[in-house]
Amino acid sequence: MRTALVIGTGLIGTSAALALSQRGVVVHLADHDPEQARTAAALGAGTDEAPEGPVDLAIVAAPPAHVATLLADAMRRGVARGYIDVASVKGGPRRELEALGLDLASYIGTHPMSGREKSGPLAATGDLFEGRPWVLTPTRDTDTEVLNLALELVSHCRAVPVVMDADAHDRAVALVSHMPHLVSSMVAARLQNAEEAAVRLCGQGIRDVTRIAASEPGMWIDILSANPGPVADLLTDVAADLDETVRALRALQSSDEDKRQEGTSGIEDILRRGNAGQVRVPGKHGSAPRAYEVVAVLIDDQPGQLARIFADAGRAGVNIEDVRIEHATGQQAGLVQLMVEPQAAPVLTAALRERGWAIRQ
Repeated sequence: MRTALVIGTGLIGTSAALALSQRGVVVHLADHDPEQARTAAALGAGTDEAPEGPVDLAIVAAPPAHVATLLADAMRRGVARGYIDVASVKGGPRRELEALGLDLASYIGTHPMSGREKSGPLAATGDLFEGRPWVLTPTRDTDTEVLNLALELVSHCRAVPVVMDADAHDRAVALVSHMPHLVSSMVAARLQNAEEAAVRLCGQGIRDVTRIAASEPGMWIDILSANPGPVADLLTDVAADLDETVRALRALQSSDEDKRQEGTSGIEDILRRGNAGQVRVPGKHGSAPRAYEVVAVLIDDQPGQLARIFADAGRAGVNIEDVRIEHATGQQAGLVQLMVEPQAAPVLTAALRERGWAIRQ
């Protein structure tokens, strides 16, 4: 691939353009808002000048509701040898293109499974997709050349290609992305009118659960409007679990011992099923989940503290597998949780103590 056209210079489109530009591909940028395309170009994502002739690959990075229209326009103008989109829903756009009577041999639907709570070109980064799954949904009609162009894009972005059926993809993202986002928003909504004294008690647990609720509502309305059925089916199941959980909690309030025991069993069931589901979440780089030991270090909220900890861990020969930070309420301090291989935990603990760090047991 020598040339590409990115249509839509938001977070995903600009990030893909940055990755391609960094690997020597000449990238042309287009957007319904020319100022946004100019911003992406100023960031080094490419040029906002139109290509002089057909490019190798056109990448439509727009909300699902607009994907088919933009693809159809690009395909009729013959702007590229191959066409892809990166929308989060795959079945609907393809059916729209079929209904328009377009030859879909030069098209393949794709979806990079990566993003951020922030949107727009200024939030973009060339390594956004690194190590993340990138779904490809070819059909029997897809030209091999177009599939190879899509695979080359995925390689340039250092993502991991995953081939799926379009409708199976839509059911899968409803489960792992769309439904969880709505549930996160529902939990976060409980905080809107909560007493300030209660909100000040928020810890890492509520931050984890509500983090994705910070995403832009307009973008999510577009996404959910394109995949409402599978999401509604999943929320129906969640609602049933909520009803059972409420009944179990009410039973725990009863003075009747049998009812309280029934309530305990109901709560235990949902917690155990939650345990069983959580262990199926893939670990780093999509590998099987690993059990890590946590080394908890108390730090002051001052510049350079994290850099010092990581440097000291490196001198001890310990690889930090993951890290979480819990900030102390009302204090300029926090707790850094360093996740390491079990055999490395005592080595790291001893090394950090020797260098003056306060370790919480």
